[in-house]
Amino acid sequence: MNLTDLQARAKRIKLLLTDCDGVLTDNGVYYSERGEEMKRFSIRDGMAVERLRAVGVESGIMTGETSGSVQRRADKLRITELHLGIKDKPARLHEIMARTGLVAEEIAFIGDDTNDVEILKLVGLAACPSDATSFARAVADFHCETRGGHGCFREVAEFIIASR
Repeated sequence: MNLTDLQARAKRIKLLLTDCDGVLTDNGVYYSERGEEMKRFSIRDGMAVERLRAVGVESGIMTGETSGSVQRRADKLRITELHLGIKDKPARLHEIMARTGLVAEEIAFIGDDTNDVEILKLVGLAACPSDATSFARAVADFHCETRGGHGCFREVAEFIIASR
């Protein structure tokens, strides 16, 4: 897909959804001495949520995991489209579209692994971090230069903003 086509797709986006592990985080899991799970999030990605909101684009997280740290990050960023423990991402996408009135062409998704492939095939703009699996890369329209947890959400957000 050429740059002009990508920009045209990005211009239509009203909701940017993303997987969490491997996209918003560096794909690592850290444990405290007490066994508490911790994840590393990029501050730059957090700023992207605010920048998108300023141009009328909402953000959301859809992940197969159920994690308190993801819930806290979403709360801090005032993300209302938070979907934890989702095993069937395409089905949840259809639920979101039915509830919001959005169509697939108005939704972007950033995914990095095999469990994201089917939803990546459905959305108007499919993106992946530079360190995504070959499965996700094969179906993504937009391949980030940045790795998961190191600003790839921000990179996609800035591309969407610049397309306006």
